[in-house]
Amino acid sequence: MYWSFVWPGVTFVAVTLLALLVREIALRALSRWLSHTDAAFVLEILRVPSLVWCLVPGIAASIEVAHLSTRTVHALDLTFVAVIIFSVTLTAANVVGVLIVRLGERRSLAVAVTGLAQTSARAVVLVVGSLILLGALGVQITPLLTALGVGGLAVALALQDTLSNLFAGLHLLADRPIGVGDYVKLADGVEGFVVDVGWRSTRVRHQQNSIAIVPNALVAKSTIVNYDLLRAPLGISVRVSVDYASDPDRVEALLIEETQRAVGEVPGLLGEPAPSARLIPGFSESGLEFSLVCHVAKYVDQYLVQHELRKRILRRLRAEQIAISLTSRVVHLRPD
Repeated sequence: MYWSFVWPGVTFVAVTLLALLVREIALRALSRWLSHTDAAFVLEILRVPSLVWCLVPGIAASIEVAHLSTRTVHALDLTFVAVIIFSVTLTAANVVGVLIVRLGERRSLAVAVTGLAQTSARAVVLVVGSLILLGALGVQITPLLTALGVGGLAVALALQDTLSNLFAGLHLLADRPIGVGDYVKLADGVEGFVVDVGWRSTRVRHQQNSIAIVPNALVAKSTIVNYDLLRAPLGISVRVSVDYASDPDRVEALLIEETQRAVGEVPGLLGEPAPSARLIPGFSESGLEFSLVCHVAKYVDQYLVQHELRKRILRRLRAEQIAISLTSRVVHLRPD
């Protein structure tokens, strides 16, 4: 009777220690393999679940030595299989979720990296793992799927608005009109940086640091202006009006020179494509009007660039004694 407890215990300890040794060797090899990549986070995710996986072989071996009844052994085997499948599923879901975020930070992912994208990927892994678990436990999946299909139809009819927002969010992920960090303008006047595309709504941060929460269905139907979609320099125009007595060639050279000097000093202002200055067609009643065209890296950079360029141009015009045009009118008074 005494040995009936000792041998299972000894077997459990021996097999578990062997499994822990194999785990340590595998983690070290995986660490060396991933040391030159960005997937080192996989090690941190695998450390805790792998400890549970090391206990399973020890318990299974001790059960074999204990000479339990066939029914008990079968029940315990099913339990261990369920624990392993459940643990592997959760681990795989965590790895996929973190992997999507890391790939999105490097912009290697074809879809916008949002909370909905991460949640959808994790949900797919969890659903597949749940189906495998039910199949391992002997549950017939086909009738269950049929029942879920009928129940899902009833739920869909009751949650039409919620599901429309969910599928609109999936449409935004697939079509990619916006991405996290893009500066966008919607048809209803919402304008700002995209913070996240969730399962129900899209969050847009205004420049005043407030958040607009727009249902995905409205975003999908709206006309969207995305200023960052092409990732290309944005051209802006600064209008400058001078007196008719000014030399236009001199003013043109002055505007281009001041803009080129500001490159590298004003954040967001680009030297390429090169700036240009052109007279606006027609002659206004106040003076010569020039349009100074330059380029900025992002849409929001234009405000600071225009502010700094106007100050520099104004100081330069005063130094060169070039008068700013002023609208003047001559009033003739007729006697009664």
